[in-house]
Formats: sequence, C-alpha cells, structure tokens
Amino acid sequence: MSESLLAAAPGAQDHPSLALVNSAGDVAGGRGHDEMSTPRAATAWLMARDLVGPEAVLHEQCHGRLVALRSDLRELFTAHITGDVPSTSSVHALNSALTCVPGALLLRFDPQAGFSRRADHPVTQVVEHVMALIADDAASLLSGEQASQLASCEADSCRRFFVRTHARRQWCSTRCGDRVRAARAYSRRRSGSSAQTV
Repeated sequence: MSESLLAAAPGAQDHPSLALVNSAGDVAGGRGHDEMSTPRAATAWLMARDLVGPEAVLHEQCHGRLVALRSDLRELFTAHITGDVPSTSSVHALNSALTCVPGALLLRFDPQAGFSRRADHPVTQVVEHVMALIADDAASLLSGEQASQLASCEADSCRRFFVRTHARRQWCSTRCGDRVRAARAYSRRRSGSSAQTV
C-alpha cells in the first residue's frame, strides 16, 4: 500500500525520520507495505520528499544501509514511547549516520589535473548525506520539544508513529480511528445481542 493511499501520519511531513520509519510495516487491517522495497522505489521515495535530486541513483548497498537505518530508528522510537532502554547498536547506528558525511572535502593530487578536493566515497555520498539529514531529524525529534508528543498508533496491527496534534489523539489517521470505533461498535452490538438471547 503506498502512502498516497494511506495519508501521511501527523508529523511525517515535517520529520523525514518519522516518514522513513512509517515507510514500511503493517497498517490497520493487517496489510503490510514497504515503500522502499527496491533501490528504485527508495530513490523515488527520497525524491518525493526532496531529499535527493532527480539525478540521484541508489545502488543496492546504499539501499540496504537506508533500510537498516529505518529499522534502527523504529527501535529507537519504540524504546522512547515504551520507556524501554534502546539497544546500544541502534544508538550507535544513529550516531554513525550523523557523522558519516565528511565535514571537509579532502585534498587530492593528480599529476594531470593537479590539486583538487573531494569526498572519499563519492558513490555513497548521496545516501550518506540523506542518512545524516534523517538521523539529525530523528535525534532532534527524540530529544527536542516534540519528544513527549511522539506516539505510536493504538489501532491493532498498525505500526506507524506520529506526532500528537492534541493530547488525546490515539491514532495515526482517521482511517485507523474509524476502524477502531467500528470494531468497538460491532463488539457492543454483538455482546448486546448475546445478552438478549441468554
């Protein structure tokens, strides 16, 4: 299921880390989705959020790194919401993503071209830049003013996260809320009819 069919969760437009975590998983109704199932799909996902330009190409290795970051962010968000201790490896993965973009271009010398400056790994530079942006957003979200508003959808089988727009909000979307309310109404009707037949 694409995000075009499933409205973005509150906060996902402002937080690429939240959008990344929500780009895969189960939604209410038990349907799974993965908007980054292939390098091409991941590139399209990044372009749709203006994280890369139209010339960007994600290779399999870079795609794998982005998917791994998504998994680590999911663990960090879950630990934050449940009050559990996150794994050291997930915290390390976020910090590695924050620092993987070189702070300075290195000096190079070529006998024909002379001196020049460039990054060490130009092939992975695009994904490293994107991962650093997403990791910075996640670190800010987890430690900033909106940290207490980060929540997970309370609808059964939905694994999406969102930023609460008000204190009583329980679901990531109207669709999830409608499903829960419909299930409750059905359960009440069913238990009411069972009580009448006894």
